[in-house]
Amino acid sequence: MKDEYDFTQSVQNPYFKKLKKQVTIRLEEEVVDYFKGISEETGIPYQSLINLYLQDCMRSQKKPSLEWVQNG
Repeated sequence: MKDEYDFTQSVQNPYFKKLKKQVTIRLEEEVVDYFKGISEETGIPYQSLINLYLQDCMRSQKKPSLEWVQNG
């Protein structure tokens, strides 16, 4: 291993803008269970499925229903 490295010719990571951001989000248990079920069928991690679904909503400009559903 060298004592010093020369980074003057380095290039920025081209995938930098595509990196994912870790966030904390509270989801209802039934929502997580739903995506975990799809995960078992497809072999795709449920977090990735949730991300894919949100990307699809974003691309199609789908807006959430703002009607409140009462539990019980």
